[in-house]
Amino acid sequence: MIFSMTGYASLEQEVANGVLVLELRSVNHRYLELQLKLDDNVRSFEPLVRELMTTHLKRGKVECRISLAQRHAETRQAHLDEHVLQQLAQMTVSVQRHFPESRPLSVADILRWPGVMLGDAQDHEALAQAIQASLLKALQQMTDARAREGNKLKVIILERLAEIEAQVAKVRPLLPSQMQLYQERLATKLRDALNGVDEERVRQELVIFAQRIDVDEELSRLGAHVAEVKRILESGSPAGKQLDFLMQELNREANTLGSKSVSTEVSQAAMALKLLIEQMREQIQNIE
Repeated sequence: MIFSMTGYASLEQEVANGVLVLELRSVNHRYLELQLKLDDNVRSFEPLVRELMTTHLKRGKVECRISLAQRHAETRQAHLDEHVLQQLAQMTVSVQRHFPESRPLSVADILRWPGVMLGDAQDHEALAQAIQASLLKALQQMTDARAREGNKLKVIILERLAEIEAQVAKVRPLLPSQMQLYQERLATKLRDALNGVDEERVRQELVIFAQRIDVDEELSRLGAHVAEVKRILESGSPAGKQLDFLMQELNREANTLGSKSVSTEVSQAAMALKLLIEQMREQIQNIE
């Protein structure tokens, strides 16, 4: 499946200590670039968020906003961990035995000690689980949106590929007759310019020139590149970088076709090919 790099997802979830609000936005980018905007209540979970996002995303500039609207303090309950308090008391006695001049811990110091507030510790673990679950759900929503957009891009590119094949099919049958007509005109000019030169010399010059303007190889490579683009589209993402490279190769062949053109029809076909390739390139910039 082909995925676009453009997507959006948002959700809100009730958690034990408030309402968790999460929003994801994604646009095209050469690599994966994460912009995390977490408020103070959830800032400590940034490593978790970053790990989840890098696991599920390959390319794109992705902005992630997470905020926690906390409930009023009176609706929350917290408990002291008696075991941690006993350990803290024993450590305080031991420290003051070695450093009698040290001041005792205040109530504020004790309450700030890690693990003392049992309710906070429980809330932290529950909030971590809630953030992980919500982010995974939002990532899936955004992935689904990117898949839908990617399918639309695939259809557009396949349409352009069909038009390229039509241009190649239109040009190929014209080449022999146009080459013959051009050679006849050129032969006449050569005879006039090289008065007295034998016919063998004229034929040699015509053969050399015909080799220089032969575009059969370019048409064959165009067909091969079109087939490869189709194969990549069917194989799925990540495909953006491969497709971008193939657009360069297609454009190279179209340029060569135009430079070797000896007729208006071939020149017009080369211009049409370049336009179609540029249209595909614009769409491929959004493919993961």
